Amino acid sequence: MNGTIPREVYVPFLRRTIAVHWQYHAALMVSVWFLLVPVALIAIRFFKPPPTRYGIDKGTGRFDRRLVWWTLHYSILYGAIGLAIGGMAVAVFASGGISHSVHALLGFATIAFGCLQILSGWFRGTHGGKQGAHSDPDDPATWHGDHYDMTPRRRWFEAYHKTAGYFAVALAVGAVGSGLMQYWIPGLAAAFAVLVVGWLLAAVWLEGRGRRQDTYRSVYGNDPEHPYNRARRDR
Repeated sequence: MNGTIPREVYVPFLRRTIAVHWQYHAALMVSVWFLLVPVALIAIRFFKPPPTRYGIDKGTGRFDRRLVWWTLHYSILYGAIGLAIGGMAVAVFASGGISHSVHALLGFATIAFGCLQILSGWFRGTHGGKQGAHSDPDDPATWHGDHYDMTPRRRWFEAYHKTAGYFAVALAVGAVGSGLMQYWIPGLAAAFAVLVVGWLLAAVWLEGRGRRQDTYRSVYGNDPEHPYNRARRDR
């Protein structure tokens, strides 16, 4: 272990010095970024339902098989980022402040991008569509929404959210790798390698099985008159 890593920390409200178990911090961050986050990504990428003419019915429950992919994606990511922030806060406290190590910089960057993923989701725009919560299925004039119409707002949201999400995972690889170089835990390093390779193989297998569905067609349907389907008619 690097001698600059504190082995114990004084906790004022307990009025005592306690040992610092960095292996718990490491295990938490590996679990967050390479167990929880990949489940959220796999769910939304490969478990959307096949398209029907008008998409997912209005009133479909969050845990219905047609929407559980979305429920898993946002609920797991909210929980994962919350755990990551907590793990970071404890590490900063135990270290007596913010260090300038490569691991600390990559860790902060990873969590910052994770927080921006949550924040960007708040700006994704309105939903719309025939089955939208505020739509009249018999009146197409009420179907408008940022997602249904694929407005510039929605297009830029998707461009950022998808790209930055994968970038956050890449940063997490660097954060965990540099952390393990700083505080070597053989078992955790092996688990980290297995998870990375395992998720890669799972994604390849699911892609090869044709499990990835187009989000727009899955949600709104494959009717050729839906706005974004018309726009992509020749694609």
